[in-house]
Amino acid sequence: MAKVKTSYFCQHCGTQYAKWQGQCSSCKSWNTIVEELIQKEEKSPWKSQEQHGGKKASKPLKIDEISAFEEHRMCSGNAELDRVLGGGIVPGSVVLLGGEPGIGKSTLLLQIALRLPYKTLYVSGEESQAQIKMRAERIVPNSEHCYILTETKTQHIFKQIQDISPDILIVDSIQTLHSDYIESAAGSISQIRECTAELIKFAKETGTPVILIGHITKDGNIAGPKILEHMVDTVLQFEGDRNYVYRILRSLKNRFGSTAELGIYEMQSDGLREVSNPSEILISQSDEALSGTAIAATLEGMRPLMIEIQALVSTAVYGTPQRSTTGYNAKRLNMLLAVLEKRAGFRLGAKDVFLNITGGISVDDPALDLAVVAAILSSNEDIAVEKDICFAAEIGLAGEIRPVQRVEQRVLEAEKLGFSTIFISAQNKIVSENRNIRIVRVARIEDIISDLFG
Repeated sequence: MAKVKTSYFCQHCGTQYAKWQGQCSSCKSWNTIVEELIQKEEKSPWKSQEQHGGKKASKPLKIDEISAFEEHRMCSGNAELDRVLGGGIVPGSVVLLGGEPGIGKSTLLLQIALRLPYKTLYVSGEESQAQIKMRAERIVPNSEHCYILTETKTQHIFKQIQDISPDILIVDSIQTLHSDYIESAAGSISQIRECTAELIKFAKETGTPVILIGHITKDGNIAGPKILEHMVDTVLQFEGDRNYVYRILRSLKNRFGSTAELGIYEMQSDGLREVSNPSEILISQSDEALSGTAIAATLEGMRPLMIEIQALVSTAVYGTPQRSTTGYNAKRLNMLLAVLEKRAGFRLGAKDVFLNITGGISVDDPALDLAVVAAILSSNEDIAVEKDICFAAEIGLAGEIRPVQRVEQRVLEAEKLGFSTIFISAQNKIVSENRNIRIVRVARIEDIISDLFG
C-alpha cells in the first residue's frame, strides 16, 4: 500500500497544488483550494482484460486500413432521449446528465430504466430501495429487467455488476460515490475523478453503457472538476422552470451525434411525458385576439418550433424606462428598439418594454427578431396580429430584413400547423412556392409595419 499523502485541489477546476494558496492560478478563483487526503494503490479496482491476457497492446494503423462500420445503438424506448443522443445509446459510452435539484433527473432515468428491454442496474446513493419502489409504482408498476441497488462504494458496486452482468448501468449520482483507493470524502474533487475513471474503464472494457447523474453548483455548472465533462462521451443538460411543467433536454457535448438537438418533456403525476409536437405547449390556445403577441418559426437543432412572443409596451412611470426580458437576450431587445426608433420613427425611448417567451424556455435564434418587433408594435399600437400569421427573419441595424437558414423547414412546419401566412426575408430562396400557406417577402422594416398595421 502506498503512503498516504496530502495534496491541494481547486474545487472549481480541479487543478492540483503542492501547497495551499489563496487564488487558483488556472481559473483565477479565490478561496477555492482545499486540502484532501490521497492514497494510491497499484492494483486497479476494476480488473482489466490485460491482467488476464485478453487484450493486447494497440498498434498504429494507417487511416485507410481502418475498417469503418456504423456503431450499433441501443434504443432506450424514449424517442426524445434517443434524438438528443443521436439515435440511441452507444454501447460502451458514458453519459453525464446534469440539472437543478428537483428538475426530474432521477425520474427521467428511472422511467427509462423501467421501460428498457435490456437488463438494467440502477444504482442510487441518495434514496433507499423502498423510496425508489414508491416512485416506480407511479411510473411503471412492474418491470422484469430493472435491478435496484443502494450503494455508494464502487468496490461493492463492481462486485454486484459481476454477479448480475447488466446491459446498462445507471448511477444516481456520481457525487455520492466513493472509492477505497482515495481517502478523501465523497463528493470531493479526487473522489469524483477517481470514481468516474473507474466507471469509464468498466464501460470501455465491457462495452456496457453507463449513465451518470451529476449535481450542479449555484452557478449552473456541473459540480466537480471540469475534467469530469472532458472524460465522459456525452454531457446532457436537463433544464426548465420548476413553476412550469415542461422540461427541456439539451446536449452540451456528444461524441456520437449532434449537439444541436432538443428533447421536450411534460412533467405529470405518472412521470415525464414525451412532447412530440412542442408547438402545442409553446402557443397559447386562446380564441380571443390579443395585442402584443406574435408567433415565431424557430429551429432548435433539426427540430422546427413555433413559439409565442409576448410584449407589453407602456408609459414609463419612473424616470428611467424599464427593459425586461424572459427567455430572450436583453441586449438584442435594446438593439431592436434602437432600430425601431432610428429607422421606423417609433418613439419608444420613454416607454417601458417587457418581453416574454411563453413556455418558460430560452431561445437565441436570430429568426425571432421579426416576431419580436411585430409583438412590440402590436402592443404599442394596441392592434392585435392575426393568430394565423407567423414570422421568420432577422433584422439588421440598417432596418433591413435579413434571411435565415433552413427557411424551408420553418415554412413546412407553419403550413403543417395550419398557419395561413408567414413573413420571411425577400432574400430567402424557396424551391417550391406552390403551398397552402401564403409566403410574404419583406425587404425592410417599413414593409412589415405597412402590411400589419397599415
